[in-house]
Parts: sequence; structure tokens; C-alpha cells
Amino acid sequence: MDKTMNIGYARTSTVEQEAGFEAQLRDLKATGCEKVFQEQVSSVARRDQLEAAIDYLRDGDTLVVTKLDRLARSTRHLGEIMETLSGRKAHLKIMDLGIDTGTATGELVVNLIGAIAQFERKMMLERQREGIAKAKSEGKYKGRKPTARAKSDEVLLLKSEGMSAINIAKELNIGRASVYRILDD
Repeated sequence: MDKTMNIGYARTSTVEQEAGFEAQLRDLKATGCEKVFQEQVSSVARRDQLEAAIDYLRDGDTLVVTKLDRLARSTRHLGEIMETLSGRKAHLKIMDLGIDTGTATGELVVNLIGAIAQFERKMMLERQREGIAKAKSEGKYKGRKPTARAKSDEVLLLKSEGMSAINIAKELNIGRASVYRILDD
């Protein structure tokens, strides 16, 4: 029978986070990761090395990360990763939380953390909406300052000089639809 492996995944958002990146690599190797996939990309960018690490996993292998935020960008993303790992009969180990989904308790804890994070996100959005509503009622919230309308004079001048709407939008760094709205007024 083939032996199972610990496969590490390390990520930082920027190249400037070199110390944190090196610490992740050191910790992953110290915990027995035989192969480590690594990348320095934003959590919202496509993460090819994460996909490669997951593709590399075999039955019984464990994907190891130092912290949960190095792995998943959201509760939904964590759920998708967990579903993929389950389909591959692989596990997840989160070092700083001491969680290993190779155990029933570890799987339960990951699901609880995901549910709590989702709940907290909804509560934060609700508090944000309440705060905006209160600020609006007090006349303190005006919303974002319109950027394209502030450039109406420039749009009209460039159009009078014969420039196309597409080129005006590029020149003034505003949307083409905004240019058309200004020209229609």
C-alpha cells in the first residue's frame, strides 16, 4: 500500500511579506510536509498553486496550512475546498488551530468555524446597513461622490473637439456609459 503524505500550502498576498512566507515554509517542513506548494498572490486572485496542491493529493493525504486565512478566502470557499478534499478522501490540517479533519472532531470544528465566520459576516453587514441608515437619517451620509458627473465640462469639450465617446472615456478614465449619459443631458 502507498504511504500517505502531508502536502503543504503556503501563501502570502505580496512579495514584501517575505518573513511571513519564510516562516510558513519553515513550519510546514518542520511538521513533515514532503512537498510544499507556494505562491505569493492576493487571496482574491487565481491561486494556481493551491489548485495544484489539491490536484496532487491522493487518498489519505493531508493538505497542511499554517493558518486558515492562508487557505480560504471565505466560508463558501472553505466549504468548496472541504468538499473537494472529501471527494479525494484527503484531509485538512490547520496548524495554528490544531485542527485535523482526519478526525471527526476536527471535521466538526472546521464546520463550526465556517458557520461562525458566516454568521459574523452577516452580522457585520447588518450593522453596516444600520449605520448607513442612521447616518442618512441624520443627513451625515451622502454616499460616494459622483466622479463622472464632475467631469461633464471636460466630456463636452472633448466631444466638441470631435473625440469619440470611447476615447473620451479612456482619456478621462470614466465609463463609456457615463460619457453617453453626460452627452444625452
